[in-house]
Amino acid sequence: MITIEGKTLGRRPALFADWSIPFPPELRGEGDNVSLRDLITRVVCAEVEAFRQRQEERRLVRVLSAAAIERAAAKGKVDMGGRALVQEVDAETAVASALQSFEDGIYLVVVDGEEQRDLDREVFVRPGSRITFIRLTMLAGG
Repeated sequence: MITIEGKTLGRRPALFADWSIPFPPELRGEGDNVSLRDLITRVVCAEVEAFRQRQEERRLVRVLSAAAIERAAAKGKVDMGGRALVQEVDAETAVASALQSFEDGIYLVVVDGEEQRDLDREVFVRPGSRITFIRLTMLAGG
């Protein structure tokens, strides 16, 4: 598995909770080189698929236990599902947006502690690698 984390410069809490994607099966298990462009594409496609699955799960009505209701209330929202809200997400568009945002300097990518600056440069990934996306905060004023 490859762990994905998100941070925002200047803010303590993480941008999102860590999550994982499977190690690419076509790469050798001891690690291999892959371009940063391909790595970002894989991460975005995995998140689009996870979003679709979460959306499908929300369509089903769930019976919640008292403990589940208590945990959800502590987080600020109790949700039993049962919504037919459909938000279409095009993976190709999402990948293009992520790659453009990287090129525009909206976020940085760090793979196993090493900042990556070039989309076409190969990076070494292995099972257990950690990819950190760091969203940069734009300064306002003038």
